[in-house]
Amino acid sequence: MQGHYPAEFRREQGFTEADWLNCLPGATAGHALVIDGPGRATVAIGPGHLHLAWQARPPRQIALMRMPVLATHYRFDGVPDDQRQAFMKFFDLYTQRGGG
Repeated sequence: MQGHYPAEFRREQGFTEADWLNCLPGATAGHALVIDGPGRATVAIGPGHLHLAWQARPPRQIALMRMPVLATHYRFDGVPDDQRQAFMKFFDLYTQRGGG
């Protein structure tokens, strides 16, 4: 989990697109979520929005293990810093995969 979330950033997530779409409603913690089209969604947060975009990448392989890779782009418009930080902390905890 990051310590600070800028208004725009990119990352890779260990999800298939189907898993990502199943996870998004819970990860957005009740905020209005609209799937805008293939690989795009918008989340209403306070006075602004989070615009999400994603694209499946080839799986990452380590020895016999294969892990899905989803390249994601996050762009917050008009969301105050404190609301952005709180939203992303919950989002990251909800979408956390594996680990201990």
